Amino acid sequence: MSKMGSKYIMETKGLNVGYGPIHVIYDLDFKVPDGEVTIIVGPNGVGKTTLLKAIMGLATVYSGEVHFSGNDITHDQPYERTLAGIGYMPQTGNIFSKLTVDENLKMAAYTVSDPDLIADKKEFVYSLFPRLKDYLPRQAGTLSGGERQMLAEGMVLMRDPKIMMVDEPTAGLMPKLVNDVMRQLKEMADSTGLPVVLVEQRARRALAVGDYSYLMRGGRFTFEGSAPDLLNHPLLNEMYLGAVEVHDLETVKE
Repeated sequence: MSKMGSKYIMETKGLNVGYGPIHVIYDLDFKVPDGEVTIIVGPNGVGKTTLLKAIMGLATVYSGEVHFSGNDITHDQPYERTLAGIGYMPQTGNIFSKLTVDENLKMAAYTVSDPDLIADKKEFVYSLFPRLKDYLPRQAGTLSGGERQMLAEGMVLMRDPKIMMVDEPTAGLMPKLVNDVMRQLKEMADSTGLPVVLVEQRARRALAVGDYSYLMRGGRFTFEGSAPDLLNHPLLNEMYLGAVEVHDLETVKE
């Protein structure tokens, strides 16, 4: 691994990504400020999830680089990236539904060998999500959608990550639960200082809890800047209303 100093905990440079012959992401430069919540929004199918998968080594990188915590991890295996401190919470398959809540948390700590440290991490997770402690013997598949997201976040935290990447945590949730999930994620980030990358379809609600932001379309970023700036930018409404085409957009940096 080659070292590089940076104020960003994660960066990609000129990243081209896809699945076999299907090219999804084009020449992408992506930066995640340390200690902040970074939001990636955009319509379905523009490459948001693919970017997270590429960072985790789960999609094919045709060219470009991925750097994390000062190291070039472009060619590292997914398990090496996990051990390096990248926590990834996919949209689906993020809990073991047939195991209990307690068993899920223990399984998530597979990178930790010290039983006392595992116990400490569980207490830390309970401090963030007190409801989980009441549900330890329950089968995870019986939890509500919001409770499953709490468990999934707790499972990532059990591995003591240096960053958490979260993919569409509100997908499939009832509208009244969306704000709860966003609030929990923001409170977790604020209380831990953990940098978070959040991919989300519900753009306005996500941007309301973010610090830095990107707007994505056609495998490229069309905006990069503060989350409040994007929240109030006309590009956001135009893109979601389909009023502009990708070839009419140039990247806006503010």
